[in-house]
Amino acid sequence: MRFASVEKAFCDRSARNRKIGGTMEWKVHSYRVGSSSEAFDSIPAGADELDQFVSMHRRKIEPWLSAVFQAEHLNLLLGSGFTTAVAFSAGVDATGMGTAASASPHAKAIMDHATISAKKMGRGEANIEDQLRSAIAVLDGLDIIDATAAKAVRADINKAIEIFLYSLLATERGIAQSDSVPASAMLQSFLLSFASRAASRERLHIFTTNYDRLIERGCDDAGLRIIDRFVGSLQPWFRNTRIELDYHYNPPGIRGEPRFMEGVVRFTKLHGSLDWRFEASMRRIYRAETPFGAADDHPSLPDSPVDTVMIYPNPAKDVETTQYPYAELFRDFASATCRPNSVVVTYGYGFGDDHINRVLLDMLSVPSAHLVIIAFDLDDRVKNFLGQTRPAQVSFLAGRHFGSLQRLVDDYLPKPALDYITGRMSELLKNRAYAEAPTDNGGTQ
Repeated sequence: MRFASVEKAFCDRSARNRKIGGTMEWKVHSYRVGSSSEAFDSIPAGADELDQFVSMHRRKIEPWLSAVFQAEHLNLLLGSGFTTAVAFSAGVDATGMGTAASASPHAKAIMDHATISAKKMGRGEANIEDQLRSAIAVLDGLDIIDATAAKAVRADINKAIEIFLYSLLATERGIAQSDSVPASAMLQSFLLSFASRAASRERLHIFTTNYDRLIERGCDDAGLRIIDRFVGSLQPWFRNTRIELDYHYNPPGIRGEPRFMEGVVRFTKLHGSLDWRFEASMRRIYRAETPFGAADDHPSLPDSPVDTVMIYPNPAKDVETTQYPYAELFRDFASATCRPNSVVVTYGYGFGDDHINRVLLDMLSVPSAHLVIIAFDLDDRVKNFLGQTRPAQVSFLAGRHFGSLQRLVDDYLPKPALDYITGRMSELLKNRAYAEAPTDNGGTQ
């Protein structure tokens, strides 16, 4: 009877795993890592029960993520949910993506077009990016046929970008002034979990759709060195050439044999940044000296952001390639991900950007590529994307429990320097167990 009950439990678990791995039985909390799949309507509330729950599932999740993070090419894609999670931990409000009020005669037509385009891309309601994209398209046409009407639309766009810009700075300012040690430590631990790779492996490449500088701040606090497309000290300029720059050092007593430094990451902001400026006279893009969480009256903030601030989908004016520099940034994204033995880990990304989703699907056409999705909520956009993938190539952790940034850092993500310290400890314990094994006469070997 006991064997029959165990066999029945195993069959029930296998059936549930097959259902989750195939047709998906979506629940509030769920994960799929390797051959393990689980889904739960609720998480234990009691402290002891919660500890047992975490301990049981950590044994499945953490080793799998540790193996995945040691892939030949590791990429991290962070969306607005990442900023929201850090801001929540710091006790401040994060920047929203809601649309802005408009006063021009074409405001309704712009919003109607933004709503239609958002639905076509499966995003649901239009956000400020959709609104700006439609407004800039209208502005380009009005600049040709009706200068007076163009002036009103330009004023609306300037106001929308200005409000959005100040909101981003307010979020940065709130995080900087919160003095939240747990939030800062959590941010550093999260980034180090990915960046702590052997220096002989290819560098972690961080991609983000966010406009704030939270990742840069976290890398600075954690002592990580960033390599991006900007070159220069006084005024870093955006460079079109992709030179494989890196950091090396000379070990003491060794000449002519430089070694790769640890703690180096590559970084790409796919949608631009609040401190990127277009210099019309030089026809180039530079990074302004805007402090993290700068005040609204900081002199580095422009009077007419529509012409200078490089926030997607705002293209640089008077540049022949209107999608500059975003085309170059997405070429970096595609070349870094669409290759064998590549892994992309997403956190806080809602799969609402069709141009990013296409690259991820192209990446998964390579059999050795793998995608890890960490989401706070499994909404329709995530489910629709998963429906286009092969389950064997996609792992995910979803729900308020598994998607919590603090929970991930504390319990499920590999700890920094795991390869070295934990590996040495395992070898030590294995050797010690062999040395202390009892002999037949009661002694030790």
